[in-house]
Amino acid sequence: MPQLTVVVPAYNEAAVLETFHQRLAAVLDGISIECHVLYVDDGSSDATWAIIESLVAGDSRTGALKLSRNFGKEAALTAGLDQIVAGAAVVIDADLQDPPELIPKLIEQWQAGYDVVYATRTVREGETGFKRFTAAMFYRSMERLSDTAIPRDTGDFRLLSRRALDALGQLRERQRFMKGLFTWIGYRQTAVHYQRDPRKAGVTKWNYWRLTQLAIEGITSFSSAPLRLATWIGLLSAGLAFLYGMWVLAKSLLYGDAVRGYPTLMLVILFLGGVQLLALGVIGEYLGRNYTESKQRPLYFVDKQHSPQRQN
Repeated sequence: MPQLTVVVPAYNEAAVLETFHQRLAAVLDGISIECHVLYVDDGSSDATWAIIESLVAGDSRTGALKLSRNFGKEAALTAGLDQIVAGAAVVIDADLQDPPELIPKLIEQWQAGYDVVYATRTVREGETGFKRFTAAMFYRSMERLSDTAIPRDTGDFRLLSRRALDALGQLRERQRFMKGLFTWIGYRQTAVHYQRDPRKAGVTKWNYWRLTQLAIEGITSFSSAPLRLATWIGLLSAGLAFLYGMWVLAKSLLYGDAVRGYPTLMLVILFLGGVQLLALGVIGEYLGRNYTESKQRPLYFVDKQHSPQRQN
């Protein structure tokens, strides 16, 4: 009999968890296959874990992991997916921006033979125009820079088949950009479109600083384009500097040198210095990621665990 586990990472989501579980349970009640829910508490500092334990006690289909600290959403997702030893998985956030009612449509595509069924947003309600613009620019930049075709306007909400989970489990890199990893494994993938709702309660944990860090993580994990760009900028700068030097030499030979040009000299020095620092920064980003990978630290540690009960 097919099995499905819904993995829900949560970090300080006490305000919305009970409402989310009610809607999710209603959806799972209408699905004919065996379903489980696995909450992953990513080191929350509010009542998230206490609420999760009450949900586990009240619903035999529900299990839970509590990580030893806040490792980040990518690690929390990995921890949840690592626990699934049979069947497929659905990844969904607890803030109800991604509707649980869409899960049956994901299952339909899975049963039609697709290994990865991702939910693509057609409308992003409850977000500022600036955030929608920056998100659109990020996805389109990734599309151009990366060799892996990451779907536009698509988050972590998706279904993964058994062999997709097995493939994903072999990718143990520490710098994890899950949206890229989901796509990189390949297999048959398709989209289900939906309208994203505003957050029902609580506040988002993704401020612009964290979103910028995630964007840098995605670009450096799936593209070497910044390194190539630094190389081309360096070559262009060197070419311009050479041409300018030839012009200064020719001018001195033809007209003499009146010891002028201090502003121009400073401009050239500052320009070349800025280009060099930019190139060093890009190299440093990649070097830092190699350093992190070389330490081979575990992705996460589990503090507490509750396993769901198998249905009869």
